[in-house]
Amino acid sequence: MRVERAGTTSGYWKYQRPKMGIEAQWDPDNARYKLYTAYRKEMSGDDIGAWFSFDTHEGEQVVVRMGVSFVSIENARENLEAEQRGRSFDELRTEARKRWNDDLGRIRVEGGSEEQRRVFYTALYHLLIHPNVLNDVNGQYPAMESSEIRTTKGNRYTVFSLWDTYRNVHQLLTLVYPERQRDMLNSMLGMYEEHGWLPKWELYGRETYTMEGDPSIPVIVDSWMKGLRHFDAELAYEAMRKGAVTPGSENKLRPDNDDYLRLGYIPLRSPYDNSVSHALEYYIADYALSRMAQALGKTEDARLFASRAQGYRHYFSPEYGTLRPLLPNGQFLSPFNPRQGENFEPCPGFHEGSAWNYTFYVPHDIPGLARLMGGKKAFVGKLQRVFDEGLYDPANEPDIAYPYLFSYFKGEEWRTQQLTRSLLAKHFTSKPNGLPGNEDTGTMSAWALFSMMGFYPNCPGDPTYILTAPVFDRIVISLQPGYYARRELVIEAPGATGSQAYIRRATLGGKKLKGYLLNHDDLVNGGTLRIEFDAKAQ
Repeated sequence: MRVERAGTTSGYWKYQRPKMGIEAQWDPDNARYKLYTAYRKEMSGDDIGAWFSFDTHEGEQVVVRMGVSFVSIENARENLEAEQRGRSFDELRTEARKRWNDDLGRIRVEGGSEEQRRVFYTALYHLLIHPNVLNDVNGQYPAMESSEIRTTKGNRYTVFSLWDTYRNVHQLLTLVYPERQRDMLNSMLGMYEEHGWLPKWELYGRETYTMEGDPSIPVIVDSWMKGLRHFDAELAYEAMRKGAVTPGSENKLRPDNDDYLRLGYIPLRSPYDNSVSHALEYYIADYALSRMAQALGKTEDARLFASRAQGYRHYFSPEYGTLRPLLPNGQFLSPFNPRQGENFEPCPGFHEGSAWNYTFYVPHDIPGLARLMGGKKAFVGKLQRVFDEGLYDPANEPDIAYPYLFSYFKGEEWRTQQLTRSLLAKHFTSKPNGLPGNEDTGTMSAWALFSMMGFYPNCPGDPTYILTAPVFDRIVISLQPGYYARRELVIEAPGATGSQAYIRRATLGGKKLKGYLLNHDDLVNGGTLRIEFDAKAQ
């Protein structure tokens, strides 16, 4: 931070290699300042700041204009000039309100309570905060893991909390904001070109390697399978395959890939190494990669990755009926408590959860998991137990899709509809604590948004949704020209506002749906999805 003269300041903050310039101006021009923690004319570091005082009269306002850049002070000044020059605070506020209204207005809802509408649009606002634009108005941005400054043609995005967002955030962006998802995908591929690896948890051009798995794969594949193909597919496949096949010692995304490739699972090699959680993420990523390999005509790869995705079976313990860590000798961990890990208690094999939070975390093969458990009845009973005994954690990602798993089985779909309604009412409100946990860059809100609209992406990488009971009588989703043939998707659910929570009949484009699994292309090309309700479960 460097103060040039009283009344105008420019700042410089450095954290690792990316640099941020701050250009601030204020009026009236009568400021005094002091820098801290050390009083110098210029400083930099992780914990710096400044205070300013103004000799103002009662009722007088001080207007501060600030430009920010991750490249330089000069770019911060250019951003400030381009975005704010000659415009008053009220003018900027009016424009910001209009732009947010345009973005939020891509989904219009009717019916529901005032509280539900407030929750819905608050969630949509949360969804759109991250990832956010990194580049300056001149297109410059700090390259991934480098001091190099590059220039982008579109928007370069940052803050990719992919372990969270691959489950539902990018699916909703693909549907409603495809032009942003397009730029995000190209940003991810740009990171691969600059750094040699797809991102896991990228933050301002730096890889934090937070959480586990290979989450870029399902994000890219899910968009591809839904027709969003405004990126280099061969480059994307090269990048995804590199993470999937590179040996662990050389692999920045899958450090335990040696065990995974040799055994088909990852054994517990230290008390709290999250081995099962790691492997489950790899299975999901490999399943998604197999889908794109098949679509690109890479048949041998498709078979390889689809086969790998079945490795979750190694962890199933008939004794407990849950997934259970395996030791290097191939034996199950003993003693074992499937409830250990609740409330973020350290737990062998599982990250931020218990065995119950992960046992159904096989979205790509729910029928296969049900067979391991003894069939439909046993599966449904065990899954219902998760909710009846408080084993479900709505505040963390691994089990947030659990309510939708009932709908894989004919006659059990009512449980999904009942649970999504009750969970929305219990955990999502307009109060300050109106989320079940950390927002996780929009993931919790995306769950609420999909659930309130009546459909949810059941498996990352699959272009399908599972139906549930919406909470609004009518929903209109604007579909963007150039990405979708139709201008809008309409969901009509008369009576949704009332107590009739169970779906009696659903039609798409006037044709009756045979089940509760809905294809993305059918949905966006169907025109109107109409849902009729009954007071009793069907």
